[in-house]
Amino acid sequence: MSTSIRNSLPGAVVALVSIAVLSGAMLLVRSHLSVATTALVLVVPVVLGCAMGGFPAGIVAVVGGFFAYDFFFIPPYYTLSVGAAQNWVALLVYVIVMVTVARMVSFLSQARGEARRREDETRRLYVVSDRLITEKSVADLLELVAQTIQQTFTARWVAVLLPSGSRLSVAATAGEELTAEERALLAPPPGRPQSLGTGTGAGGLVSVALTTNNRPVGLLVMAGATLDPHDRQLLGTFANQAALSIERSQLRDQALRAEVLEEADRWRQALMGAVSHDLRTPLASIKASVSTLRRSGAALDESDEEELLELIENQSDNLARLVTNLLDMTRIESGSLTLRREPISVDELADDALESLGSTVGEGRVRRELPYDLPLVEVDHVLMVQVFANLLDNAARHSPEDAPIVVSARAEGDIVRVSVTDCGPGIAPDEREQIFQKFNRVSGSGRAGLGLTIARAFVEAHGQHIEVTDAPSEGARFTFTMPVASLAAELA
Repeated sequence: MSTSIRNSLPGAVVALVSIAVLSGAMLLVRSHLSVATTALVLVVPVVLGCAMGGFPAGIVAVVGGFFAYDFFFIPPYYTLSVGAAQNWVALLVYVIVMVTVARMVSFLSQARGEARRREDETRRLYVVSDRLITEKSVADLLELVAQTIQQTFTARWVAVLLPSGSRLSVAATAGEELTAEERALLAPPPGRPQSLGTGTGAGGLVSVALTTNNRPVGLLVMAGATLDPHDRQLLGTFANQAALSIERSQLRDQALRAEVLEEADRWRQALMGAVSHDLRTPLASIKASVSTLRRSGAALDESDEEELLELIENQSDNLARLVTNLLDMTRIESGSLTLRREPISVDELADDALESLGSTVGEGRVRRELPYDLPLVEVDHVLMVQVFANLLDNAARHSPEDAPIVVSARAEGDIVRVSVTDCGPGIAPDEREQIFQKFNRVSGSGRAGLGLTIARAFVEAHGQHIEVTDAPSEGARFTFTMPVASLAAELA
């Protein structure tokens, strides 16, 4: 049985049953009904038949109504013969009117069905567009495309294929699991021609090309879906939207990768610029000192030799601090920085920092203003000594050789606020945040490198804060906070 007959059969049955019911009801009062009234009543089965089964069911209703009209309501009754000429006219008018009514009702039903179909297509297009417009990675977007197409067209499975070298490979699937044979059809071995076309292929698979601007993006393949011309048109629209979304997502990923590569290259150049300067200076000093000491026949007294050896030692310490900073930055970037807190005095932290700096910052240059009753702080000893050392080294490098460096501290509730003040050129307000950034070199102050960046990272790892302000007279004042030890807080 064809699809059209199957669709029309319910309407035809309803029409014939309606004719029988209405005819039986009118027979009871036939003597009070005119021929025209009977014909009007028999319009109802025609309308019902067309509404439920279309024009073919309407024709069945017209034929059934014609025989019922002639047999029961046109004299002589219970025969198909027609007596008077006017009855022939009534029958003819009935057929013409009923066929016209059937055509009109069928047309209106088709128009209403088409309107509903268009509305449903618009709604589904809106849903698909709304889903595909979201910011997603290529992998997530492909999964969404496959699931949306599979649910919309009730396919057994849907696969999205993307070009991979010289062949197509399955990038996402939805629905039932693909069999080995189906995967072989989707991804034939190398050497077998493939195309990004649209149509029905082997195994009843429906394929739709995903293209944008006549450029192939991929291929959409589905199985187990019955598509009429309207469905194929809608599928093509879905495929166009999916292709645009996939291309946009691919371009976004490419742009992100390019941005990451550009950022990595920028940091690499900044690292080379900052570190090469810090490496070149001590290495040159060490090389020159060693060459002088090794030079045969060099007339050097004991004080000159001691000065050169001290220079070598100091520059070696500078190189060691630079390597330490680089290793610390690696720990920070990798997220492997862990804290080992312990109670310790601020004075002891300053002592250890000065000892690690050696002769770079002489004890005589540093003036301490640390109250005797300053509470203990609970910090990671190694990390906080590095903070002190980096700030003292920064102050020494940017202050005149005979200018003092002041280390002061005061307790404020559950924190201790420590300041390192130098007599250097100071830092402009709009440049104070930049000096804590990796490899930044502020043109006005000349402060650069990793020391300040590491100092801020270590302070913030303790949940504390570091900042730079103007010194009371001239220079810069770096201030950071440390938490008071819990035991000291309880005793206070």
